Amino acid sequence: MRVRFAPSPTGVLHIGGARTALYNWLLARGSGGTFILRIEDTDRERSTPENVDLILDGLWWLELDWDEGPYSQWERRDRHGEAIERLVAGGHAYEDEGAIRLRVPDEGETIVHDVIRGDIAFPHSAIDDFVIRRSDGGPLYNLAVAVDDLDMGITHVVRGDDHISNTPRQVMILRALGEEPPVYAHLPLLHGPDGKKLSKRHGAASVQDLRAAGYLPEAVRNYIALLGWGYDESTTFFTTEELIRHFDLARVSRNPAVFDEQKLRWMNGRYLRELDPEDLRRRLEELFGRPVPPEAVAISQEKMQTLADFWPLAGFLVERGPFDEKAWDKVMRDSGPERLRAAREALEDADPFDVERVEVALRGVVERLGVKPKDVFQPVRVAITGTTVSPGIFESVAALGREETLARIDEALQKASADG
Repeated sequence: MRVRFAPSPTGVLHIGGARTALYNWLLARGSGGTFILRIEDTDRERSTPENVDLILDGLWWLELDWDEGPYSQWERRDRHGEAIERLVAGGHAYEDEGAIRLRVPDEGETIVHDVIRGDIAFPHSAIDDFVIRRSDGGPLYNLAVAVDDLDMGITHVVRGDDHISNTPRQVMILRALGEEPPVYAHLPLLHGPDGKKLSKRHGAASVQDLRAAGYLPEAVRNYIALLGWGYDESTTFFTTEELIRHFDLARVSRNPAVFDEQKLRWMNGRYLRELDPEDLRRRLEELFGRPVPPEAVAISQEKMQTLADFWPLAGFLVERGPFDEKAWDKVMRDSGPERLRAAREALEDADPFDVERVEVALRGVVERLGVKPKDVFQPVRVAITGTTVSPGIFESVAALGREETLARIDEALQKASADG
């Protein structure tokens, strides 16, 4: 099996393209075949080196390696010209005002067997003689694709169903060249939860968006594999090795698949919780570009769904942001400063300064003052994090350490005094 991913480099790698690449990669890896990367860059204005790099960047991040390529369709234009000359010489194409058109029979039909959709008939009466070379000598898309697939020995063309209308034209070109076409499989389009074609308005629309939002490549591979394919009615989580072993075009649906980022978040959270803490720390440092203390990973791993969730949860261990004034006003009104001062005294005496002793100290303050736990815990939380949201208060205080905890509480008390 020889398959290809042939994107047009018009920008970032969109999620639909990533799924197409993944399915082809899985087919190649599962069959011992070859995965070819071909850049369809005949649109010279949009096919910039920067856009090509964005495609490669997305594939590298998804860890989808290719066996051949990346080939440039533009660089093969001389070969396309040879094929056009052959078509003209054989009477299958003719010149029309400087352009070259392929002759389409007046009667009959071209039938394409699609692995996913079955036989699709295209009446020739609905297809005009179509241009395969512009008057400036440039080969058009359908001609270039057909010749490239032929020369590269592509056995299976797996792509989005927005290409269905191109398929009979490519089949006619190949048959006019005396060749049989490859096997075709057209994947269902991706929709958002609202049933409309997936776009930026649904949230992340590209692989680069997902990376920036803190998703893991292995979770993304797992999730997008399920957008149109399933092994059975119940299995959701697959290792990459299991995907390679089980993926089969016969189980791909012909119905549009729904990309739901909330489900991806949930799945990604499961992957995050199963990471080795040191591996998670390394990935956090790559995303944020700064050191992450191990204790920050320890107190946040169970609560994160994406890597980007880390900073709101445990970034206070690296640096405390400005006080959230709304949270400050809520917890520091009335006797908030007094309760915070009592908590400081108890924490100063906690020894050793670990989760267990911190909990004993703070609960002792609650009991002594006869207040609700949140009346003590929230002022402490705002003092050390700047907000009312953090991992468990005892774990947070212990991870921050005695010296920094007391320093931040002192700063909060000074602010409370200045506020009057």
